[in-house]
Amino acid sequence: MTTALVTAVLVGSVTTATLWGKRSAEPTGPDRTATEGIRVDLERRITDFTSTFRRDGGYRPPDRAARRTVADGVGLLLDGRWRDAARRLSSVDYDLLVLTDRTTGRRYAEVAEDLPTARGWGRVYVDLDAPPRWSVQVPHPVADRDTERLGVGVLRRTPGGVLVLAGAHRAAGSGDEADVAHRRDTVFHAICDELVDRAMPGLQVHGFADDSAPEYDAIVSTGKGDDAVAEARALARALRADGLEVCRAWTRRCPLEGRTNRQGRRAAAEGVPFLHLEFARGVRRDEERTARVVEALATVTTDRR
Repeated sequence: MTTALVTAVLVGSVTTATLWGKRSAEPTGPDRTATEGIRVDLERRITDFTSTFRRDGGYRPPDRAARRTVADGVGLLLDGRWRDAARRLSSVDYDLLVLTDRTTGRRYAEVAEDLPTARGWGRVYVDLDAPPRWSVQVPHPVADRDTERLGVGVLRRTPGGVLVLAGAHRAAGSGDEADVAHRRDTVFHAICDELVDRAMPGLQVHGFADDSAPEYDAIVSTGKGDDAVAEARALARALRADGLEVCRAWTRRCPLEGRTNRQGRRAAAEGVPFLHLEFARGVRRDEERTARVVEALATVTTDRR
């Protein structure tokens, strides 16, 4: 390993909630007095990573054993078994680190490849100061420009989040093998599978060119399922209150509804809430509008008990 693993013992175990905004366990993470981890700007750390992505970049498809090992490692982390998680992940050249975000002061676990040349399998960030309740998934960073920034914004905005980030441009590798939103044989999908097994709801963030759906700023869909219609309605209302034109896929046909999305189909099969979200480039390039979208997304992710 080129980076030292953090080996602090976690406190307690975690049982994830089955509904958005509910929680039933203690935070997943080392005691704050034990370690603050590496101090970083979380958005900068993630965008520095994604800035290396190229359409012609390398991608090495993982075999089934590797996919399962990474997903199991993430599961052990969510269960509060830090040392076991670090051991499992290190067997496939992943590091488990504690980071403290300078902007929020919150701590996050980072699950990231530790290789001179990354295989493009992706990363995971887990809030360590609140019980994990929901995930935000970014399957097409860089290809859907600035969706990684949206993902970080959502993770920072509401406690209890898990950010699942693809590790390569969707066009990297051969054919569509790195297009993780439409394949099941990826580390990204294996991790999302693990979250579905824990009944953890998911938001998946995408982006579209302004001329792909010029009449809309956002497209909100429940994907293949209908287990998050109430949340979709609340989100659409919040986005419209911020002046965005929203296509609501549960009431009409919309472009880019995400009904063939693999993570959404898996969530639908298990009755787990899932939202497939598309935002226009004009929204994503504007920092103020992006901030308003993050606030709107908090209508879904915030614990309102």
